[in-house]
Amino acid sequence: MATYTTFDYLTRQKININESAVLKKASASIYGKTIFLSHSSKDDSILSPVIKILEDNGGQVYVDKKDNRLPEIVNEETAEILRKTIRQCNKFVVLVSSNTKNSRWVPWELGIGDEAKKTANVAIFPVVDKTYESKWAEQEYLGLYRRILRGKFKGKTSEEWMVLDHRKNTADSLKDWLS
Repeated sequence: MATYTTFDYLTRQKININESAVLKKASASIYGKTIFLSHSSKDDSILSPVIKILEDNGGQVYVDKKDNRLPEIVNEETAEILRKTIRQCNKFVVLVSSNTKNSRWVPWELGIGDEAKKTANVAIFPVVDKTYESKWAEQEYLGLYRRILRGKFKGKTSEEWMVLDHRKNTADSLKDWLS
């Protein structure tokens, strides 16, 4: 059985993470990045563990948090840099929490990602208070995409990160999806 990732789980993961190093690496040059990670700025506290999970499974993550190419004041150049970066990455992942519904940029980035990557290369990474919670899904368009969760594949004894296609009830390991 697969479950959604909780804030508590991610907070515990931070114990072994050098957050500033993780964010600096993810915000550095776009060269070689395979994943554009869209997120609400209100979820900055869980950004590093999510990046670490994606990187531990073979991805090279881009986040805009400390990208020095972006102007201090949001303008047309900001939008163009983000568009180009989304198109350059192979995958598009949205960190989704209860904060996502108030973000103005996440839906915009997702629209660009959906068009550029097509549905097969877009996934959401839901983070909740309780593993069974689905409040994040109130935005119905999020139901279009695969979900990154932790669970056991049939015949396996240990949990691993997977990308679930809930419409087909199939899953790929996160490593396979990212390769």
